[in-house]
Amino acid sequence: MSFEHLDSPKLKRFQRKITLLSAAGTFLDGFDLTVIAVAMPLILSQWDIGPGLQGLITSSAVIGSFIGALWLGNLTDKFGRKAMYVVDLLAFVIFAALTAFAQAPWQLILFRFLLGIGIGADYPISATLVSEFSSTKSRGKHSTSLGAMWFVGAVVAYICGILLEPLGPSAWRYMLLIGAVFALIVFYFRVTLPESPRWLASRGREKEAEEIMLKITGQKVIIKPNTDKKQKLSDVFSKTLFRRTFFVCGFWFCYAVAYYGISMYTPTILKPFTHGSQMMAYIGSGTVSLLGLLGAIIGMNIVEKIGRRPLIITSFTGLSIALIILALNPSPTMAFLVILFSLAVLFANMGGGILNFVYPTELFPTSIRASASGLATAVSRIGSILGILVFPQLVAAWGNSKALWLFAVAGLAGLLISVFLAPETKGKNLEELNDEVSSALNNKSSVGGNHGKMA
Repeated sequence: MSFEHLDSPKLKRFQRKITLLSAAGTFLDGFDLTVIAVAMPLILSQWDIGPGLQGLITSSAVIGSFIGALWLGNLTDKFGRKAMYVVDLLAFVIFAALTAFAQAPWQLILFRFLLGIGIGADYPISATLVSEFSSTKSRGKHSTSLGAMWFVGAVVAYICGILLEPLGPSAWRYMLLIGAVFALIVFYFRVTLPESPRWLASRGREKEAEEIMLKITGQKVIIKPNTDKKQKLSDVFSKTLFRRTFFVCGFWFCYAVAYYGISMYTPTILKPFTHGSQMMAYIGSGTVSLLGLLGAIIGMNIVEKIGRRPLIITSFTGLSIALIILALNPSPTMAFLVILFSLAVLFANMGGGILNFVYPTELFPTSIRASASGLATAVSRIGSILGILVFPQLVAAWGNSKALWLFAVAGLAGLLISVFLAPETKGKNLEELNDEVSSALNNKSSVGGNHGKMA
């Protein structure tokens, strides 16, 4: 393969365009998954909903994203990056709009679930496309920017809540509708992007890959046929890849338990401390999200300087310490909660919240890259669902401070996984990383001796 031309400084503008439109998708993910937390207090004031239905409304999009990541991530490896990259945006437009017009809780649950399928699909699709078009030196920064834009979406959801809340009980409908408007704009621009030449080459379509390389680089590139055996999704559980699979699924699962549990219930946790002011709860929650965004921006700007491994270990260390302090304080003040929640999400998003767009696309070969990333996303959705559904039950049984131990334990587990399993992939191109795996998978005699090694 000959993709060194993608490292040319002349492609920076094109690569920024790919990254921007992919990041627009993760912006939508962050907005649509967070806006329900912003809208929920208004929905509760308009509809008579018990804790069970509230949990289903809050988690339905996350449950849908589990299916979308697992199913459509695999289809992305079969039918191409661009096809799924455009199609999944249709789900954002259609189902985000339908949620705004839901007339009953079951409709809201259904439409949020279908919206979630598109959300889940966008993680592996966008991350894979960005990694395959980025230069080796900027791949980490470009990929982590996807994570940073997720948190921009979350902050915008709170800003929309603050601006629209004065419209009254139906303001939540406008909040949900805004997501559809954003998605329509992104859909229009995504149609113009080319297919990934790396994916085309992996499918034996070298001529098409060469044409795209010529179009975007202006240079004639000869791409040799890929003679390696094509991997299957089941290969992620082979001795060669299992350690990598366990790492990316494990750290992302732990991050998701802690982050989603916190972010989905921050307005609810803070409201008793605001003397019933929904606006103050939004402002406090928005502050937490803003610090989370700051953490993502910090991580994005240092990932290529200090490397992936130090960043993810630092991230889980800070997250764990902040959550343990929170859990040990049975009588917190509003300021204490906002500060500690802010520190928790700042550290979480500095590493775990952005490297989930990097590691899954770097550690697996092109032919199964989106499938493996989709699997990791799906496992993380299980963590999200656990954090969202279990936390309210623990609060009811133990109270807020003791229930926060769920998130603290998740942070500590993520730290241990990172310390023992996190590899350093900085400075290696995808072919270097892939060759190590492909040769091991294609050479049975070397599998036994190499199964524990990571790039």
